[in-house]
Amino acid sequence: MEYSEYRNFDAVGLAELVARGDVSAAELLAVAIGRAEHVNPQVNAIVYPMYEIAQKRAATELSGPFAGVPFLIKDLMQDYAGLPTAGGSRSLRGHVAPAHSAVVQRWLDAGLVIFGKTNTPEFGSKPVTESAASGPARNPWNLGHTPGGSSGGAAAAVAAGIVPVAGASDGGGSIRIPAACCGLFGLKPGRGLVSCGPHHAEYLLGAATEGVISRSVRDTAAMLDVLTAIPDRGGPYLSALPAEPYAHLVGRDPGRLRIGFLTSSPIGTSVGDEAVTAVEHAVALLTGLDHEVEPVELDIDGHQLAQDFSLMWSVEVAATIADIQRTTVAHTGDIELDSRLLAAAGRAVKAPEYTAAHQRWNSHTRALAAFHERYDMLLTPSLARAPVRIGELETPRVTRLLGEFLLRVRLLGPFSRTKLWADQVTANLATVPFAQLANITGRPAMSVPLYRTPTGLPLGVQFVGGLGSEHTLLALAHQLEATQPWADHQPPL
Repeated sequence: MEYSEYRNFDAVGLAELVARGDVSAAELLAVAIGRAEHVNPQVNAIVYPMYEIAQKRAATELSGPFAGVPFLIKDLMQDYAGLPTAGGSRSLRGHVAPAHSAVVQRWLDAGLVIFGKTNTPEFGSKPVTESAASGPARNPWNLGHTPGGSSGGAAAAVAAGIVPVAGASDGGGSIRIPAACCGLFGLKPGRGLVSCGPHHAEYLLGAATEGVISRSVRDTAAMLDVLTAIPDRGGPYLSALPAEPYAHLVGRDPGRLRIGFLTSSPIGTSVGDEAVTAVEHAVALLTGLDHEVEPVELDIDGHQLAQDFSLMWSVEVAATIADIQRTTVAHTGDIELDSRLLAAAGRAVKAPEYTAAHQRWNSHTRALAAFHERYDMLLTPSLARAPVRIGELETPRVTRLLGEFLLRVRLLGPFSRTKLWADQVTANLATVPFAQLANITGRPAMSVPLYRTPTGLPLGVQFVGGLGSEHTLLALAHQLEATQPWADHQPPL
């Protein structure tokens, strides 16, 4: 098979070819590796090749719904036994996973051929993928721009045609942001639907989950079936699943949905004209499909939600670094300054503050639930502006010098309680202010690639559904995909 033919199929289509005997797993893997060797030097999507492991696997008899399909996993949380999981950090380069994570095992059981790990920012902490450990991943649509984060390597690989679908995860928008940047489909499943086992009950107090980024909606639906096929008996949740597989439900008519949309930033920062236009374009498409769409305002304190999210994140980074220092020989200098600043802020959080912030998650969740009593979906921009340029969100030199000084004199903790720090939190979320709501509330959300800027950069729109609405989100996405197909658009690589 030639690459030109390979690129025409999604993962479901490739699996059908293998099942019919039209092509072998080894042949598909050879095409995928060839494409990776051609484009990866430009996009820096794959940071840990697993070619030999994959070639041996492709030579065996495989079974499952995706038997023989090439696949990539994210170098964060998605452990492959016996191989490093670096999490985008120099401090974890020597860390070897003792066992497969639950999602990796389920992908292997589905017959996928995993041949590499994808780029991510350190600990998944940024909406861009630019780590000191691996360098920046680049957007295949314009190499000067980011593919987003933290699943930026996954999105870059899918957009560049290396694979039709790749493993991803989302703790603050990390599936939806890269999908929006790269013209792809990205669904964040709801809380508890996908197992975080065996080493974790849940990530980030349940705010983070795992999934995929894909070119086709049916690939994401079929992958969700794979990830939810076996209940995690050791996990904290036993989620209710629809009576039929997601792959069967994805093509159903979603019915006439009532959708509320907004374009103003919940934290008061600016939203670019292109992001507003992307939503207006989606509204026109939805109206043409006979959905009821109207502007809304959310009864949620966006500033408080952002502060509650950032407090949780800083504490988690502090815990992660403490664990690294306890279990490895990593030096402080192996951890990026931005992560050390976040950790210092996290260590300054007192237990009552942490508990109060977590309790406010309930208020945010119930406010969104009240919205979903009136509307089936919330529509927003996925990003507040088009994908930023590589390096644009780097911490300014003056801020870095101040941060290093405050760390040295051990005053970063007190500084993290000032308005200046709160303003910095707002600034850090300014390009992605719409993403964290779905993580805090545990609701499913998706980015759908319906718009491109005048310069050709993708700019997705986000839909947030109510509890257990994954099947409705997928059905709506499939309807939009049929109305305005996107999979045939290819970047100039």
